[in-house]
Amino acid sequence: MFIGEYTHSIDEKGRIIIPVKFRAPLGENFIATKGLDGCLFLFPYKAWDAFEAKLKTLQLSSKKARAVSRAFFGSASECQIDKQGRIMLPKPLREYANLSKDICVVGVSERVEVWDMQAWKDYNDPEAGYAAVLEDNIEEMDI
Repeated sequence: MFIGEYTHSIDEKGRIIIPVKFRAPLGENFIATKGLDGCLFLFPYKAWDAFEAKLKTLQLSSKKARAVSRAFFGSASECQIDKQGRIMLPKPLREYANLSKDICVVGVSERVEVWDMQAWKDYNDPEAGYAAVLEDNIEEMDI
């Protein structure tokens, strides 16, 4: 399980450091793809396989289902962690998430999210109503 948030920087070659606590559960090879809310999703193969199985149940005749499948499968890329614990994210994924110098790597249960630091701060901004939305969602989901 992935939990916690860690701040890092992207180096001049476009590599990011994966937090030590995330390396073993993520595995040496894993899948990176476009995420939601402007971040990237990193899936260990086991979690990717479960996610893929859900997507495969979608009806091919559904325009929405095709769009969802294209978004996740079309942008997916296999990544590897090097000996220094870094990964090279493909340029299209870095551009999608507007990753600049400073990033936040966030553990979210079965996946890891990679955020541009400013986007992460904006997402969590109490002035933007984050706390109220979170409270409403928790209540609606009966958590």
